[in-house]
Amino acid sequence: MPGTNLLVPVVLWGKHAPTHCVSSVYLSRDQKTLVTGCYDGQICIWQVDPETLKMTPRCLLVGHTAPVTCLSRASIIQSNIGVFQDNNFIVSSSEAGEMCTWDLVDGKCRESVKLSQVHTNIQAYHMCNSEDLRLFCNGYYAEILIMDPFSLEILFSLSSKMNPDWISALHVLRPSSRKDDVVLAISITGTVKVWSLLGHENKQSEPIYENESKQIRCLNALSLNCCAYNQRTVLIVCAKYCQIYDAGDFSVLCSIQAPTGERWMSGDFLAPDRVLVWSTEGKGYLYRLPANKLRGRAISSSVPDHKGFHGPTVEHDSPVLFGILAHPDNKLLSCPPAMRFIITSVGGKQRRLLLRGDSAGVVSLWNVDDAAVPTPNQMPSHAPIVMTSLDIAWAEMNPSPVGILDQLNIPDEPEIKLTASIYLLAANRLVVGREDGSIVIVNATHTVQLQLLHGNHQQLDDWPPHQLLLGHNGRVNCLLYPHHVHQRYDKAHLVSGGIDFAVCLWDLFSGALLHRFCVHAGEITQLIVPPHNCSTRIQKCICSVASDHSVTLLSLSERKCVTLASRHLFPVVTIKWRPADDFMVVGCSDGTVFVWQMETGHLDRVLHGMIAEEVLAACDEALADDLGGSLSGGTTDGLANPAVHFFRGLRHRNLTAMRAATQRGLAALQHAGPAGGAGPLAEPARSRRAQLTVQGFRSNPADPESHILFFDIEGLIVELLSEEYSAMSPASLEAAGLITSEYMKVAALTQSASPDATKRISDFFGRVKDKAGDMERILKEKDKHGILAKMKEGAETMQTKLQAKAEQLKSHLETKDEATQGKRQRPRDMSLAEPPHTMEIAQILISLLHAWGLDPDLDRVCESKLGLLRPMVPVCFGVVSRHGHMAVQLPTWLGSWADACASAPDDPLLITSDLPPELLRQEKLTRLFSSKLHWELSTTLTTNHLLSIVALANTLMSMSNASFVPEQEVMRRLHRPSTRSSSSWAADEEREEQLAAQQAHIKQGWSLLATLHCVLLPDKVVAAGAKSFKRPQVEMLARRWQHHCLEVREAAQALLLAELGRLGPKGRKSLVDNWAQFLPLYTHTESINPYAAPKEPVEKQEEEFEEEEEEIVRKPSSLAELKRKQTTAVVLLGVIGAEFGQDITSEGAAGNKRRKDGDSRKSSVVEGFTLSSSNNLARLTALALTHLLLSPACPRLPAVTPLRRAAVDLLGRGFTVWEPYLDVSHVLLGLLEMCCDADKLVPSMTYGLPLTPQADSCRTARHALTLIATARPAAFITTMAREVARCAAAAASGQPSAAFHALQKGRAEVLRGIELLIDRMHNEVAELLVEVMDIILHCVDQSHLKSKGLNEVFPAICRYNQVSHCPATRRIAVGSHTGQLAMYELRAGRCQSLAAHSGPVTACAFSPDGRYLVSYATADNRLSFWQSTAGMFGLGAAQTRCVKCYSTAPMADVARLNPARLARLVWTNSRTVTLMLADGSETRFNV
Repeated sequence: MPGTNLLVPVVLWGKHAPTHCVSSVYLSRDQKTLVTGCYDGQICIWQVDPETLKMTPRCLLVGHTAPVTCLSRASIIQSNIGVFQDNNFIVSSSEAGEMCTWDLVDGKCRESVKLSQVHTNIQAYHMCNSEDLRLFCNGYYAEILIMDPFSLEILFSLSSKMNPDWISALHVLRPSSRKDDVVLAISITGTVKVWSLLGHENKQSEPIYENESKQIRCLNALSLNCCAYNQRTVLIVCAKYCQIYDAGDFSVLCSIQAPTGERWMSGDFLAPDRVLVWSTEGKGYLYRLPANKLRGRAISSSVPDHKGFHGPTVEHDSPVLFGILAHPDNKLLSCPPAMRFIITSVGGKQRRLLLRGDSAGVVSLWNVDDAAVPTPNQMPSHAPIVMTSLDIAWAEMNPSPVGILDQLNIPDEPEIKLTASIYLLAANRLVVGREDGSIVIVNATHTVQLQLLHGNHQQLDDWPPHQLLLGHNGRVNCLLYPHHVHQRYDKAHLVSGGIDFAVCLWDLFSGALLHRFCVHAGEITQLIVPPHNCSTRIQKCICSVASDHSVTLLSLSERKCVTLASRHLFPVVTIKWRPADDFMVVGCSDGTVFVWQMETGHLDRVLHGMIAEEVLAACDEALADDLGGSLSGGTTDGLANPAVHFFRGLRHRNLTAMRAATQRGLAALQHAGPAGGAGPLAEPARSRRAQLTVQGFRSNPADPESHILFFDIEGLIVELLSEEYSAMSPASLEAAGLITSEYMKVAALTQSASPDATKRISDFFGRVKDKAGDMERILKEKDKHGILAKMKEGAETMQTKLQAKAEQLKSHLETKDEATQGKRQRPRDMSLAEPPHTMEIAQILISLLHAWGLDPDLDRVCESKLGLLRPMVPVCFGVVSRHGHMAVQLPTWLGSWADACASAPDDPLLITSDLPPELLRQEKLTRLFSSKLHWELSTTLTTNHLLSIVALANTLMSMSNASFVPEQEVMRRLHRPSTRSSSSWAADEEREEQLAAQQAHIKQGWSLLATLHCVLLPDKVVAAGAKSFKRPQVEMLARRWQHHCLEVREAAQALLLAELGRLGPKGRKSLVDNWAQFLPLYTHTESINPYAAPKEPVEKQEEEFEEEEEEIVRKPSSLAELKRKQTTAVVLLGVIGAEFGQDITSEGAAGNKRRKDGDSRKSSVVEGFTLSSSNNLARLTALALTHLLLSPACPRLPAVTPLRRAAVDLLGRGFTVWEPYLDVSHVLLGLLEMCCDADKLVPSMTYGLPLTPQADSCRTARHALTLIATARPAAFITTMAREVARCAAAAASGQPSAAFHALQKGRAEVLRGIELLIDRMHNEVAELLVEVMDIILHCVDQSHLKSKGLNEVFPAICRYNQVSHCPATRRIAVGSHTGQLAMYELRAGRCQSLAAHSGPVTACAFSPDGRYLVSYATADNRLSFWQSTAGMFGLGAAQTRCVKCYSTAPMADVARLNPARLARLVWTNSRTVTLMLADGSETRFNV
């Protein structure tokens, strides 16, 4: 899953806690975090109070598709608390072979792999000679795998020589006297093996065989533990008995039988002579071992020697039970619980705990230390010290968490459970199937507002509007809206499958039941859409699967069953299609595959074994891509767990659409959608990203559904801007700069003055305008009063344009209003004709993300002017990480803030209100949450949420009148006089002013909102009393420096710069030190970075800048991670250099380079960098950036990627810093190469929609050129002039170089840059006029100068009095800064230079007939006349000589201050010239 997608998941959990049948447990060493994995594949993270051991469920990690069998820590926990906080990682492994590394703080999945080996046990162990932990895994395979916990790569494996077999248990330890690690393991056939490891093993080494092995009689051992206290005894547990062995020769010392009716699970040593063993009934048994048995083996070191030590025991040689750990109620469990013996250390004191999680989701803890001391003559049973479960935590919540349809609950009756749901984006409808067979359809944004936000919508005097479809008896299992999956289906059709064996076809608009298919003999578990390339008859069908193992194809148009495939003996697991052969391929849970013909319903063949797998693999198009509807596993195991499908569906259906990121320019924007009618009401094209997706989610088939709302920021921004642009007329589009004509004028100069080029350009604009014209026509049809027609006549001034827009908005509103009135007459019915709901989605999202309560004045503006709504409940957010894994917060952990909430000040208004106490408490908690707690959750959430809200605020600020307040629209309508004819223009103008003022207020409001979140938030949150504000993450922002969505890109850049600014020089220095080691090297000197020194330059693989981060910069554990780190390092150091490089005092010749980098390198300079070590980092960063700009496109670094764009952007921004280390001409030519097609691709600089990658690169390169030109105009001009000269020489010799092509293609860009420079830096350009003229004459096509004067062709340069063009003789003269006169003869294409003055030439001018040229310089106060005498008939060299010279009066010093206006020369006739000085004096001179 691409990391660049900004998704904000929000979860509505509902009244019922998710089922959590525990399959594995883990408690961190510091007693702060408990992790439980369950049989449904979710993992729950609990926050534990280290003192009281009170546990609060905090978040749910979703991503595994099978029971989680092992949980293990992933990092070495240092004693100091600071490091521990960041190293909070855990590794989980499931029965399907999936392994994930999770960040426990914010729940992101850092890495995930799927192995063919399935582990049954993982032990984390810190090997000698290695910095990191290693995971020792054993399972259903014959080796022991040693894995890296962060990259999840297999580092090496231990193999067996003697009777290789599956390893059933292992234990790793370091003997006290030796330096190496010893691995002790036992295979399922009872062979004990020993390996010893030195710590430098790796994949390349020979197979590592055991050092010794011995056969003993323990078959199928469950666990093996070596006594930590003396390392001489080993406890091996089997189901029926456990035995203590001597570690020296593996002879049995004693054995313990399992209690009757119970089986052992595992055990551990508490002391040299005491063990704790636990059984499948979830009880722990404490045994004391017979001392005499132990004493015979040299263990006397740890067992006191004298006889009376133990007191007389009756049976001397069998272990004695002296305590039991059990639940007092002794409930029966449906499956063996997960148990673990844990040693924790808090505040320097050790505790020993037994942890148990059972099938009812109850987690219990026993304190083993209490029970470990035997009391004589009695056998106590100890109860757990803590017990809790998700259900208990849910029950403690008052009021209980919100669900998505809570408004339909009747207060005192039990709630009807929701069992299936599907969201229709185009119609903004949420369709929900329920336990009682009813299907409810509600307005999705409205129902979300009802649950989460305060506002007028809460005052309902009647039921909220909804539609009920009644037709199923009993639970609705699945829903499908086929039109969403493919356009070929009828828009009105909705299909549902129930527990009553029926599939119902509904008309969505009327709510009528069109047909009821009763074909199956079991409940319907799944509905699927066949692929679009099937035969026409099958195309009208949908496919349904039922629990009687049958599959049918039901034709929606013929209303009958086309094919019934029902001979499967086992539950159906997969369905694949071979449309070309008319085959439907059905895979069952026992591995058989049935191939059916679709048209005839004939069973073609049944396959088993390998062939079956190959056939399935051959049907590439898996059903998962077309999971159109919501799924419910019903009671069958067949289709696995719905949560899996939900993720598969999410991954394939929505995210592929999201990934095809709306690459279309302005033209595509106004295409009529496939729906026929274009315009704002058209259905969004499939390729667009869904701004909102509502997914039903359940952790177990038996649970009711919770719902997750995925807000896609980019999709939302694209929709907002599309709606905005589609409502604009061509005039206003042009005014907004969305169709530019000025740029085209410049571009036209570089083409030869041929008619077809101009025609092409005008065609392009014609097309764009036609599209806009269509839009207008549509608007006109909607426009009731012909306002637009009237507006068109006077739409010249800007004011009327403003009004045009207001009126258009109004005409939309009218249609809206009629719809709402229609609705009032039929309150219960939901019509589907509604205006676009993008604004409502944006309103909900910004209201949820905004930090309410930090700035009361801004909050007032938000509520009154912008129309945001305050949240009602604390929101449960989620984080989507790579691989489509996700973490969602549980509502219960808000309870852990009750104390913080109690200490918060009370709002007097709230206390006086008559709310019940629990709602008061909730309101207080909500306010506390949005102002403070929200920003203390995790750095990832802070970063994503700030990015989202800043990007959206900027988008809305760029739109006209983007407010969510309905009242303003009402006001605007009241203002309109009742009849058009009587209305005077004066009233209109007054209204105009009001509109403009209101618009300004709204824009200012959005701007303040963006500023709050971008700049002020951290200080305000801390001021509000946050103890642990989680700062936005610099790395995540750096990765989005060139995000493909422009608004997100700008937000990320603003946030990153604000954060870097806030860090201050010290913070930036430490950041630089952290990341400098990852800077890739493109030099031949030694490598700074010990890990990244491959011989060829390390080309960065671009993974769309994947998300993945951590606070402490760890050593990368895999190559991919190293590459990600390198890309981040380049961008981050580039940004710091470019933006903060100048604020450090310059040192020596290196100039303005940041000293902190120098220092950071001096401390660890590698030899080979003796050459001015201080500016080394700047040099490396500059080299890395230029490499990214110039390296040719290849598979690892394609031509257009965000990474390359970032390099281009940073080269431009920090040009002054990088310049000493760059080859400027290479960089400029590289940039020109990138933006040579800009005129075809980029609509305009202000365009907000995502551009195609090519256009985006053009835009960035163009911007970088502008920045470089303005930062160092002299360098730009001289380099360009040098290249032009080189090109001219190359062209003359007939061998055009690559540079020549770059210049040819980039001519328009160069001209644009020069025009800009003349505009902004008049005086700097004046010093290099001759070079500038060289460049202009190279770039402008000469044919233009035949017919037109220079002032028409390139007016900017004619602002200089030192430039003169004579069209008659086709010559151009330029007076240079050195006193030379350069004469260009365009006919001959050559240039000659005359030494004219001793100082800079101030002005020059040709006489009207072109015979004379006059030049004047203030430096030597001379005015000279020059005449060109051509040779005979224009043959021979033209001689230019000075005909006459005058001395002029010296100028007053005051007048010299503005050299541009110093003096002008104007010919009054062919013999007389007037010298006009800046002080107004005029002097005439004659030739």
